[in-house]
Amino acid sequence: MTQSVGQFDFIVAGAGSAGCVLANRLSANGNYRVLLLEAGGRDTNPWIHVPVGYFKTLHNPKTDWCYKTEPDPGLNGRSIDWPRGKTLGGSSSINGLLYIRGQHADYNHWRQLGNVGWSHDDVLPYFIRAENQERGPDDFHGDGGPLSVSDMRVHRDVCRALINAADEIGIPENDDFNGATQEGAGYFQLTARKGFRCSTAVAYLRPARKRKNLEIVTHAHVERLLFGDGNSRETKGIGFSVDGRPHHATLKPGGEVVLSAGAIGSPQILQLSGIGPGPLLQSVEIPVRHELQGVGENLQDHLQIRMIYEVNVPTLNDEINNVFRRMLIGLQYVLARRGAMAMGASQVCIFCKTNPDLDEPDIQFHFQPLSADKPGIEMHPFSGITMSVCQLRPESRGRIAITSPDPHVYPEIHPNYLSTRLDQETAVAGMRTSRRLTETKALSPFIVGERVPGPRAKTDAELLEMARNISQTIYHPTSTCKMGTDPMAVVDDRLRVHGVDRLRVVDASIMPTIVSGNTNAPTIMIAEKASDMILQDAQ
Repeated sequence: MTQSVGQFDFIVAGAGSAGCVLANRLSANGNYRVLLLEAGGRDTNPWIHVPVGYFKTLHNPKTDWCYKTEPDPGLNGRSIDWPRGKTLGGSSSINGLLYIRGQHADYNHWRQLGNVGWSHDDVLPYFIRAENQERGPDDFHGDGGPLSVSDMRVHRDVCRALINAADEIGIPENDDFNGATQEGAGYFQLTARKGFRCSTAVAYLRPARKRKNLEIVTHAHVERLLFGDGNSRETKGIGFSVDGRPHHATLKPGGEVVLSAGAIGSPQILQLSGIGPGPLLQSVEIPVRHELQGVGENLQDHLQIRMIYEVNVPTLNDEINNVFRRMLIGLQYVLARRGAMAMGASQVCIFCKTNPDLDEPDIQFHFQPLSADKPGIEMHPFSGITMSVCQLRPESRGRIAITSPDPHVYPEIHPNYLSTRLDQETAVAGMRTSRRLTETKALSPFIVGERVPGPRAKTDAELLEMARNISQTIYHPTSTCKMGTDPMAVVDDRLRVHGVDRLRVVDASIMPTIVSGNTNAPTIMIAEKASDMILQDAQ
């Protein structure tokens, strides 16, 4: 027997980077009853709150969905891990804490595509409203918001050398990638507060938890949307299971369901509910309630190529591989909230152009004074650094597709990486830029040799082949429920699902095109803006 948890004005499916923001903002005035559903548990794992704790929470089924892609032709048939947060705070609880908004041009392009209210000037106030900037307010930053943004608390000589190396090859130093311009080299800022991670669960949900009009249900696996009789396209509620037991929640008159389950979860829920491409739904024997071709399509991600160099100075490899030094790292963090455990996933960021004729940077570097085959596993036995490079605006498009009407069966993920000539050429150009940086006067004295991909890869064809063999996701899936007016759009510019009443999508899946940088801050902005639109429409 299905158990009812009651009637609500707003039901938010997914307590991640967007869902926690919505739960706070929609419940703030006390006028509306809000239900927040999260498939994972509470964010009680202590490693969630330690900045470097992503080494423990990635690939951990208690905090990570542990998705895997289908074998990808662009990666020579490799299937790769696609971590996504499964806990309060979602991916903001397991990500690398890096605070990047993207280029002004990203949002102006969204507006040019017909999405009213999404230009950079339109969205900047929501970035500012969200932010508690350690450096204080200015024209681009706020200091009164829930989300703490702080400077890097760890600096190393090799990091400084990379910033100087960038300057040598014409990339200026930039101490604010989220200000007037993005291009340049400098230290990342982090979503951290006093040496602890500031996830959206910490920033937004913790202050709202005790509100009587907000109900939070964890371990709630959303199964499908509920509709009226027959072929009705009016959303009435949501069905979910808790520990295998079926539950449902319904909407009050005028209420709405908001999907905030991310670029994988939101299209999956829509498809399971009969909203999506007709042939796909029919292939898994789900009746088509409303055909929307774009649900699950238009998938975009940043593909990182991790170039690894051996250096002649100690790096985190040496410290973590030594028991005594590892104990000192822990002690430093406990006593001062500093040192290696207060690090984000990367220290130095570079935004630059592979072609000087470009208007904006087209690649991003994430630099780490450590090396491993991928995050969350053992460090290499040598002193290593990692210079990861990714293309900011890939042309390749993939898709998310369910394979079963069973909501507990993971959908197929087809990223379709490196499937266009531009993406291939940009990958090679990024790798060559990495090598140029290591050959500068500033950085070359530190370099012993290139370990990955290695000096044998010299030609463009050899470098592209290595890119196919070694690249990984940098954890930025977007755009599978894209905003727009064209036939592949899923939501309008108020994030309402086309052709379905009382249903919105609010998360990274609505991005028409992926932003030029890390996606957590833009997702929070999307939810801040959406909360205003939802409340305006409710009134």
